[in-house]
Amino acid sequence: MSSQSSTADAAPAPAAGERGNLELASRLRLVVTRLSRQLRRAADAGATASQLSALASVEALGPITLGELAAVEWVQPPSMTKIVARLEADGMVAREVDEGDRRVVRVRVTPEGRRALQRSRRAKNEQLARRLSLLGPDELAALGRALEVLERLVEGP
Repeated sequence: MSSQSSTADAAPAPAAGERGNLELASRLRLVVTRLSRQLRRAADAGATASQLSALASVEALGPITLGELAAVEWVQPPSMTKIVARLEADGMVAREVDEGDRRVVRVRVTPEGRRALQRSRRAKNEQLARRLSLLGPDELAALGRALEVLERLVEGP
């Protein structure tokens, strides 16, 4: 077979509407990624982004095992062990033995961990509010409508 692929092997070219959706998807991904990075930089809560993410998951899910937390956070268990060890050393989480199975250890958020999350969220919200204050009323209204669509995207199948 030649080094050039035949037209039978090539994927069909996307239709005009699909090309538009791909371009829109690319632009959306890029702007969401950049905004996320800016907000992470604004959130100086004395913890890394990975630690804050794990801490928020523990807060949302309640006492959770390290294995469950690693799965939720999409990291390997040894990495989660290190993250939780740091959070524990900083007083943001505490380990507790499971009442139903004494062999199982769960982590829970401490009051200091909740305060760190609150500081982080407040800093991110303030940063975003400062940026939003630069927009005019029509842009804010358009953003509000777009936000409804974005929320549907996140909640969708």
